[in-house]
Amino acid sequence: MTTDFQRARESLGARLRELRTEAGLSGREMGRRLEWPPSKVSKLETGKQTPAPSDLEAWARAVGNADAGAELKGRLRGLETSYRSWRRQLTTGHRARQDEALVEQRAAGTIRAYESSVVPGIFQTPDYARHLLIHNAELRQTPRDTEAAVRARMKRQELLYEPNHMFRALIWEGALRVLPCPVDVMMGQLDRLAGLIGMSTVTLGIVPFGASMTVTPRHGFWIYDERLVIVETINAEMWLDDSDDIALYGRVWDRLDQVAVYGRAAQRLISLARSGLETL
Repeated sequence: MTTDFQRARESLGARLRELRTEAGLSGREMGRRLEWPPSKVSKLETGKQTPAPSDLEAWARAVGNADAGAELKGRLRGLETSYRSWRRQLTTGHRARQDEALVEQRAAGTIRAYESSVVPGIFQTPDYARHLLIHNAELRQTPRDTEAAVRARMKRQELLYEPNHMFRALIWEGALRVLPCPVDVMMGQLDRLAGLIGMSTVTLGIVPFGASMTVTPRHGFWIYDERLVIVETINAEMWLDDSDDIALYGRVWDRLDQVAVYGRAAQRLISLARSGLETL
């Protein structure tokens, strides 16, 4: 399936091709002018490669239309606003991304979240968060600023105690049983989750095993009021502000909410998961 990001990249490539043909240049001639292999010209024009800003400036100069450089870079910024690769975001480590999350969460009145494999960051204990951040840094081969990132993630939790914010979180039951950390750390994390139930600013629902599902999302997502959805994938985040996308994710969240359990039933599932850990 073609994604919005891919369509946007193809649109940018089409504009590059248009500028080249208007200049009367073949792809091979363009490559010679830029001292690039012809394959790079082809990949950029067909949307198979994301250009760097310097590539776009060079392209504009090569076609004799320096003013087009600003337009092309504007298109690239729009593309990157919605599609943010982890490789670029984590260039200096995880701390900066945690600070950015705090800004977005502070600006929101109501946040709806769904996580299928981990406890949401704003509910994590320091030890649980530490293990996740270390795993992510190793996987993505990014700088490790673990302790600074843990402190920043804990800073976000201050919002849980501010009355002008509401956090409505749904967690797949499997996330209570996955072990990205030692057993004792996971036990502490489950105790933390249980302690959140009943808070005036938090509603915590567990989507149980065996629930009758009409939607089965493969990834987590966060909905900030009715203005933004942030979706995390393995290689990138999608920041979606189109009204249709926001409405779609809202319907998915509502369907999950309908089959989730709350209150004592949620407490019971957390206790069962904790009891299972005691036998390991």
